Amino acid sequence: MSPTKAVIATQPSLRQAGKVKPCFITVIVTLTLCASIEAAGPDDTRSSSPPNIVFILADDLGFSDLNAYGSEIQTPVLDHLAREGLRFSNFHTAANCAPSRAMMLTGVSNELAGVPNIPEMVPPEHRAESPELGTLNHQVATVASVLNAAGYHTYMTGKWHLGSAPEQRPFRRGFEQTVALMESGADNWEHKSYLPIYDDATWTENGDITRRPNGVYSSTYLVDRMIEFIDGNLSDGDPFFAYLPFQAVHIPVQAPEAYTDAYRETYQDGWHAIRDARHQRATSLGLIPEGASVRDMPTTEQWSDLTPEARAYEAARMAVYAGMVTAMDAEIGRLLNFLSERGVLSNTLLIFTSDNGAEGSGSPRQNAALNRFFMQRTGYRVDQAGLGTQGSFNAISPSFASAAVSPLSEYKFYSGEGGMRVPLIISGGDSPASGKITSSFAWATDIAATILDIAQVSHPGERFGGRPILPMTGRSLLPLLSDPEARIYMEDDPIGYDLAGNSALFKGDFKLQRSVPPMGDGRWRLFDIRQDPAETQDLAEAQPERMAELLRDYEAFTSSQKVRPTPEGYQRQLALLGWGLKHRFGDTLLAVLVLIATLSLIAASASFARKTSARE
Repeated sequence: MSPTKAVIATQPSLRQAGKVKPCFITVIVTLTLCASIEAAGPDDTRSSSPPNIVFILADDLGFSDLNAYGSEIQTPVLDHLAREGLRFSNFHTAANCAPSRAMMLTGVSNELAGVPNIPEMVPPEHRAESPELGTLNHQVATVASVLNAAGYHTYMTGKWHLGSAPEQRPFRRGFEQTVALMESGADNWEHKSYLPIYDDATWTENGDITRRPNGVYSSTYLVDRMIEFIDGNLSDGDPFFAYLPFQAVHIPVQAPEAYTDAYRETYQDGWHAIRDARHQRATSLGLIPEGASVRDMPTTEQWSDLTPEARAYEAARMAVYAGMVTAMDAEIGRLLNFLSERGVLSNTLLIFTSDNGAEGSGSPRQNAALNRFFMQRTGYRVDQAGLGTQGSFNAISPSFASAAVSPLSEYKFYSGEGGMRVPLIISGGDSPASGKITSSFAWATDIAATILDIAQVSHPGERFGGRPILPMTGRSLLPLLSDPEARIYMEDDPIGYDLAGNSALFKGDFKLQRSVPPMGDGRWRLFDIRQDPAETQDLAEAQPERMAELLRDYEAFTSSQKVRPTPEGYQRQLALLGWGLKHRFGDTLLAVLVLIATLSLIAASASFARKTSARE
């Protein structure tokens, strides 16, 4: 599985499947990567050293958003890593970002780590009981802390979102050098918040508040700083752990025009065509079982009902999304080029995944007059011309989100597979699993366990840094590199999850699942997600004993993990509004009105989804 062996080539299917024009910048990056990898590999003098580890985390990337997972989007660098590594077709995370990040970085349940939800969406009733909810508590140790204590350099550049108080920042949680964004997201082109619930975008460098430079694209900036950190200590010979959580493809969806241009004509046939094409290709790649059914999501509009102008605008929104993914891929290639040039790539293992499935929170009518007016008040434009460039605001709607998660159902915030099943690639070193796919179930906490196993560093157990901590429950995925058919979790191992009533319990090949409105109806269902990953066949009536067993397991999970019941009438949009008002009440009346109006648009989007669901 060594990255010194393969030659990256543009795949013919990219041009055939989606009217995609070749992306010149990506071709240059990947050809450089290929040449430098092959040149550096045989002369690498560090192969006997402890391995370096690079953990790359995308934000809100859908299951089939990589070409290696069935997409029409050009991702040649990640495709190369997939061909040289192991792809996971059954890896699951939480359905939104902070809980996933807590599990991946600690190997402990997000509930016990103090992050049942993102802080902005914690129910007010829960926050009143525990004001720190949504931030990483000190009952857990991060892998950065453990690795740093074992002699690793530890670096982070990107989104943190696990607490913004000085003692909660990554510089105080094991990372020796950091450039970190504290909030859920920020503008990709300038030092600017993307939502009026925040006073500003809060960036920190080594624990201190800083400002990121304007005019530099986020993915480029984060890789620039990561290269700077790694390069500064390479001469001492110590291994490093590099955590690179990109802003891509979180709202606002923005990308350099050079990347977006490649997709100007790709999405003119609409979301149904893309969802179908991705389903077929994911099946042909072996990521989805042959003959697996797909169900339509109630929040997906009919493409034929849109006017020609609306179709052109929606296609442009998705073109920027695709460009953002390709830009991230190219920047990953630039990082790998650097590692190769420094002679350390062949002794580096890489892990790539996403924090949850694609987000469908974009307004179905992003360029409507009212939305345009309020976006202008926050300093953004939504015109089709220049969409995705500096000063523009963009997000995909639920309809194209259904294509991003194809062939799965539901998306971010919901417990359907589309919200929780994401790509995972482990690449680097030598393994017989090179180019293979595993359908073994894996969970977010397993990332931390795998990182420590790669480094051959033991978790400290129940004490670390002079304080008691929770033991790690995640399991190393490294055995799958030797045997992709193996199971990490046995048939009787339950894994439970809850996000404000959107709940799941995994056990063997089966999943107990419940989603609340507008996506679901609050009912429990039972699925065989190995054979039916799109969750089309509810087995609750056909297998009542199994259904009862998993319900008991879920109750045991809520008890052992201290899951708080979701308050009656909870809505995440209202919780977000309340959080924003609390943090910005001292600002001008205009700021408060803009906040309310912006979040009203989010609520209107949810109302649209409910009406669409009712029509179904």
